[in-house]
Amino acid sequence: MSFQNLYYKRAVATARPCYVCHKPTVTVLATIQTVDFLYTCDTHLSDPGFASQVGQASDGMGASGAKMGLSPEDIAKVKQEWEERQKRKEVKKKDKDASQDGDGSGDKKAESREEKSSKSPPSSASSTTSPPTKPSHERYTLHRNIFALRLAEHRRRRQAVQANELAPRLPGAP
Repeated sequence: MSFQNLYYKRAVATARPCYVCHKPTVTVLATIQTVDFLYTCDTHLSDPGFASQVGQASDGMGASGAKMGLSPEDIAKVKQEWEERQKRKEVKKKDKDASQDGDGSGDKKAESREEKSSKSPPSSASSTTSPPTKPSHERYTLHRNIFALRLAEHRRRRQAVQANELAPRLPGAP
């Protein structure tokens, strides 16, 4: 039974001894299916030799995007606005090139297009409400040596259970 090196920080009601220093703590690191969990002090979570915090990988922003509070909808909106600006710049550049090559009537067309684009209604960012952000637990990965200890401990437990199941079937000593 192998599990992934991705743990979620959770708070519990009763204090239990820390995995490292055996001081009472209410912070627990648990895998998504709680196959493995370990109690640890908050000071150990900041130690890079024990665990390191992981950003939000599911949205592709990483930890920096989560700190800024950007939602995927906000990012899509900004991308769309940027693409529109780039298109306007290209149109203006083409109009400018055409006006330099052609007669003076091209300037009037370019000015009228600029006025139309500037008169376009402002984006309704204030009218759209973003859904409330759900609280998510901080994610951590254990240092490879600590994770190897956890895997070895689970392997030992599994082998002990298998040995206890096998023991009654073995013949007695002669």
